[in-house]
Amino acid sequence: MDTVKNSFTDDEELKILQDLIAIHSVNDHEMEVARYLQKLLKKHDISTKILRFSETRGDLIAEIGSGKPVLGLSGHMDVVAAGDLSQWKTDPFILTNIDGKLYGRGATDMKAGLAAMVLAMISIHDHHLLKHGTLRLMASFGEEIGEQGSKLLKNKGYMRDVDALLIGEPTGYQIAIAHKGSMDVRFTSHGIETHSSRPQNGYNAINPLMKLLIEANRFFNHSSKTNSQLGKLTFSTTIFNGGDQVNSIPALAQAEANIRTIPEFNNAEVEKNLKEMIAKQNKAGAKVDLDVYMSEPSIETNGQSKFIKLAQKIGAEFVGKAIPTFALNPVTDASNLIIDKGPDFPLAIFGPGNDTPHQVNEYVDQEMYLKFIDIYIALFTAYLNN
Repeated sequence: MDTVKNSFTDDEELKILQDLIAIHSVNDHEMEVARYLQKLLKKHDISTKILRFSETRGDLIAEIGSGKPVLGLSGHMDVVAAGDLSQWKTDPFILTNIDGKLYGRGATDMKAGLAAMVLAMISIHDHHLLKHGTLRLMASFGEEIGEQGSKLLKNKGYMRDVDALLIGEPTGYQIAIAHKGSMDVRFTSHGIETHSSRPQNGYNAINPLMKLLIEANRFFNHSSKTNSQLGKLTFSTTIFNGGDQVNSIPALAQAEANIRTIPEFNNAEVEKNLKEMIAKQNKAGAKVDLDVYMSEPSIETNGQSKFIKLAQKIGAEFVGKAIPTFALNPVTDASNLIIDKGPDFPLAIFGPGNDTPHQVNEYVDQEMYLKFIDIYIALFTAYLNN
């Protein structure tokens, strides 16, 4: 592969990732990341705009070039909590190189991908590599919880004219073209408290909730509905709380569950089924409420576009092996950004990283991070200039 025109040295690229990791954008404070990137882009005469959501949260927009086609770049600026700090080899907010692995919270998910896209964009601009077309960066807040940032980008019309979208989530040397949907639901069961020696005088809030969860687990996880790329829907009870004293019949019990959906068993159908199960429990004397507090749809594209083929070709030239397509289990901002685009839309979820997101000792391979910057420079210019 010919050497690409890159404005940065390896040390500079590592320093920028180091700076991003040092920003504690844990489910908030993405504005600090946006301001840092805005300052970096301004140094290279690239104009930006921040869509302010709150004092500490907002999306960052940057563009180079003009006209069609429009290639969208998506990456989120938030990270999850570091977890048990005693289990980390290093300080999670100090990027640390151990044997070529760069450790830090967000190193894989997904500050390496975000940095690589920004650095590629700057190099393309500095070296005047675009003949025509527009490269649009859309850095979002709140992806880890609720995907509010991508909703805002969608609602403000930033996806309206986008012809292809690359999301720099950590897939490594493969390209995701589909992913499951996700729903977070909360069940609240109301009972009547009484002394446990006289249970007949009260109503145990735990009992109907247990029955509901057993029925839901059996119904959803044994469904015959499947998707050729995504497999089956999964239902997982992840939180259960009920009662506060061993000799008192509890008046309140709550449970939360996460459901990973597929097109054949979508979010609306899941909610309908849950409401029917709850109605059956309530008819028998229970009082159970349902709160669907997060619902993001599954995304499925066919991976047959010229953009995907180009990404596979260029990626293979850089890494010396085939770049396959696959379906991703975790949800991305694509749930909001391309919800109305259809299966033929060119979506490539393709970025540096591995399977350590949300884990202690999260890391990204240094060589992969640096290589993706060059892959992006070559891919973005090849797509827009064709």
